[in-house]
Amino acid sequence: MNLLAALAGAGLAFGTWILVDGLRQRPSASAPVPRRVNVQADVRQRVTLAAALALPTALVTRWPVAAAALAAAGWFTPELFGSKATQDRATARTEAIAAWTEMLRDTMSGAHGLEQAVITTAAIAPAPIKLEVTNLAVRLERVPLSVALQEFAADLAHPTADLVVAALTLAWQGSVGDLAELLGTLAESAREEAGMRLRVEAARARLRTAVRVIAASTAGTAIGLILLNRKYLDVYGSATGQLTLACVALCWGIALRWLSQMSEFVAPERFLAVRPQAVER
Repeated sequence: MNLLAALAGAGLAFGTWILVDGLRQRPSASAPVPRRVNVQADVRQRVTLAAALALPTALVTRWPVAAAALAAAGWFTPELFGSKATQDRATARTEAIAAWTEMLRDTMSGAHGLEQAVITTAAIAPAPIKLEVTNLAVRLERVPLSVALQEFAADLAHPTADLVVAALTLAWQGSVGDLAELLGTLAESAREEAGMRLRVEAARARLRTAVRVIAASTAGTAIGLILLNRKYLDVYGSATGQLTLACVALCWGIALRWLSQMSEFVAPERFLAVRPQAVER
């Protein structure tokens, strides 16, 4: 019993570590930095999934290791089963940045100034980045364009957006000769990146499907044994069995995460990753 209590404490500590690790903010090259409300919604979703898997498992099996493993599986479910949706959003944002860059180029060719062109395009910006462009237009009313553009780059957190922001900043400083041509080149580059993402996604779709099939099959087998043939699993009820189960769950989790990472798209690193502190939100 003492060893089981120790294992339960270890499982609780492991679950706490997962929660703290998930709450830590990390810079990401392939996805935008989420706003506070999106972070809170993501954490609530993960906690709900972890609890929905861990609590029934703990009540049915009374195995702390199984409960901790299912809690970890629930926490990382968005990475394992939501990767395609995440990549689709990233592709849509890349295409939206290209479209907005072209809008900005065309608006400036109509004799608008840079700041006025940004404000004009805010009303017709593509949906995936409309909020960020609108916020940029609002900031222009109270801060210099260079500071507003840095905030804009931090909001989008996208490598291509960094290139556009750098071009606009240099143009504002008078260091760019033909901004329209430069924006057109950047828009073309963004569209090529979006096309590359689509090709990579098509090539890795089979691997993502394999990850989901493996995870679903393993989970289904475990649930079936618990419900239909519990005696087969009684060996895991001892302290030694719990340690063995912990090793099996750890190896399975590492392998599954490794397969999941192999199917992810690795975007170029950003070079405008520091959010300025001078602007109050």
